Amino acid sequence: MEIRTHRQIDPHLCGTPVMVETGVSRVSLSTIPSMAADDRGLIHGGFIFGLADYAAMIAVNSPTVVLGSATVKFLKPVRVHETIQADAAVLSVEGKKYTVSVTVGRGGETVFQGEFICFTLNRHVLEEGRKE
Repeated sequence: MEIRTHRQIDPHLCGTPVMVETGVSRVSLSTIPSMAADDRGLIHGGFIFGLADYAAMIAVNSPTVVLGSATVKFLKPVRVHETIQADAAVLSVEGKKYTVSVTVGRGGETVFQGEFICFTLNRHVLEEGRKE
């Protein structure tokens, strides 16, 4: 399936899609030293969140999808040079509101879980004169 949203995402920062189907996606991210928060190689949570957010966006796969809110849990640390994978699935759709579940794992263990509330807009969020 063609990815219709977030086409300019840098795969080094937010991951590479490995599967996109209607309402689901899988994105893989290999962590790199510039993502480390300290000299012990702990990956900053923002990169894990970015991976999960990207997976949620392409599970919805609308050109104008945006994140409204997220409830997340960071469960285990991630280190430099580890590969993590985000699996996203649309749980429900109410008009323009999509609820998406995302689980990030590493080697069979869950490191992050989240529920993302996404919205599809009639026009791009940065388009002038928007009224929504």
